[in-house]
Amino acid sequence: MTDPAILDRLAATIEARKSADPATSYVARLLHEGEDKILRKVVEEATEILLASKDGDKRHIARETADLWFHCLVLLAHHGLGPNDVLNELLCREGTSGIDEKALRKMG
Repeated sequence: MTDPAILDRLAATIEARKSADPATSYVARLLHEGEDKILRKVVEEATEILLASKDGDKRHIARETADLWFHCLVLLAHHGLGPNDVLNELLCREGTSGIDEKALRKMG
């Protein structure tokens, strides 16, 4: 069973944790430690997905992808963005060839 609203709820939780005590909140600690720490976590989780994919364990791939998405949401929050900003970008690209979309980004 899936719940598409989970991203919005998770983003709201992350937003609420911005003002939490870094000693008691993982999100607050990441945000307090700054962008470099958050970026290191994103890279770490992306690497773990690659390794899980090489192993072929679907459950492990899903868990690592969840970790990556979570840390990407923290990064978005750091920049004052949320999942809807990403979804809107995807909507703008819908129906456009990936090749064409990439070329358009280079042009402007």
